[in-house]
Amino acid sequence: MATVTLKNNPIHTIGELPSKNTSAPDFTLVGTDLSEKTLSNYKGKKVILNIFPSIDTPTCATSVRHFNQDAAKLDNTVVLCISRDLPFAQGRFCGAEGIENVEMLSDFREGKFGNDYGIIFTDGPLQGLLSRSIVIIDEQGKVIYTQQVAETTEEPNYEEALKAVL
Repeated sequence: MATVTLKNNPIHTIGELPSKNTSAPDFTLVGTDLSEKTLSNYKGKKVILNIFPSIDTPTCATSVRHFNQDAAKLDNTVVLCISRDLPFAQGRFCGAEGIENVEMLSDFREGKFGNDYGIIFTDGPLQGLLSRSIVIIDEQGKVIYTQQVAETTEEPNYEEALKAVL
């Protein structure tokens, strides 16, 4: 179990992020077109998982916008923005914001992704949602970088995450 904060109040997750140099847990998530995507769909590419509680919050929306800009500059890399929002809400946000360089995916059906990656909040006002985290996976499916943001209202460290990709 990890402890982070929300407006300086402690909240907990179901587990811990995967360790560096281990195989990334496989997943099945739902795209904005309701298709299912698995980690194997991105085999041979670097994968940035931008994980957050809800696209309908300012910090989460900012992280998607930021990675949308960065993704256009990265070779052989895909950015997956993951929350438990319904795919319809994710698609609406991308359409309204002109988001085209990242892929939105939802863990709304089973929560298995959040469970396997150890990031479902177990208490507090965000209980059941995903903790703001970054996981980067290399072309061979190994975890090469992780960050679980200590204060949920703050943005991830984009610079450090991008260094891990380059």
